[in-house]
Amino acid sequence: MLLPVNATLGVVLALLLVAAAAVAALASLGRSREILLAGLRAAVQLAAVSLLIGWVVHALPPLLAFVALMYAVAVRTAGRRITRNRTWWWAALPIAAGVVPVIALLLLTGLLPVRGIALIPVTGILIGGALTATVLGGRRALDELTSRRGEVEAGMALGLLDRDARLEIARPAASDALLPGLDQTRTVGLVTLPGAFVGMLLGGASPVQAGAVQLFVLVALMAVQATAVATVLELVARGRLHREE
Repeated sequence: MLLPVNATLGVVLALLLVAAAAVAALASLGRSREILLAGLRAAVQLAAVSLLIGWVVHALPPLLAFVALMYAVAVRTAGRRITRNRTWWWAALPIAAGVVPVIALLLLTGLLPVRGIALIPVTGILIGGALTATVLGGRRALDELTSRRGEVEAGMALGLLDRDARLEIARPAASDALLPGLDQTRTVGLVTLPGAFVGMLLGGASPVQAGAVQLFVLVALMAVQATAVATVLELVARGRLHREE
C-alpha cells in the first residue's frame, strides 16, 4: 500500500491544504477560500464515492446512473467556469463529443468491459480530461474575444462572417488548452509517472502492462481533449456559448 490511512495522513493532508491556501493568500492570488473548500469537498466526496462504488459495480443500472452523475457534474462545473449566464449548459456538448466516441470504441472492440471496476475509472479519467479542456478552451476563447473585440469587428467589416471573424481571433488562444495534455504525454516516464502507471504497478501488473495502460490513457485523453476544444471553440464562434456584454 502506497499510503497508510491513519491519523498521520489526515494531519499531513490538513497541513498541505492550509499551506496551499496560505501561499495563495500571501501571493494575493484571490483563491484561498476556493482552495480550502475544494480540499474539503474532495475529502467528503471521495469518502462517499469510496463507499458507493462498492455497491454500483455489481449491477448495471446503478453503474450507468453513476456514470451519468459524473457527466452531469462535469457539465455544470465546466459550464459555470466558462460563463455565468444561461448558456452554460452548452458545455454538455464538448464533453460528450470528446468522451462518448472513445468509450463507444472501447466497448465495441471489447477492450473495456461493461463492469464498474473498469468502466468507472476509465470514464472518469476521460470525463475529467474533457472537463479541463472545455474549461480552458472556452475561457481562453471568450477572454480573447473580449480583449480583441475591435479586431473581430474589423474582420466582419472586411466581409468575414461573424463565425469566421471570431474563429480567427479565438482559435490560437483556445488551442492553448491542449498544452497541459501534450506536455504530460511528451514527458511521461521522464518527468512524471502518472497515476494509471503507478496504480497498475501497485496492483501487481508487470511494468509492460502498466506502460501499455498508461499509453492508452494518454492517447485517449489527447483525442478527447482535442475534440472537446474544437467543439467548444465552434460553440463560442457561433455565439452559442457566450458571456453577457
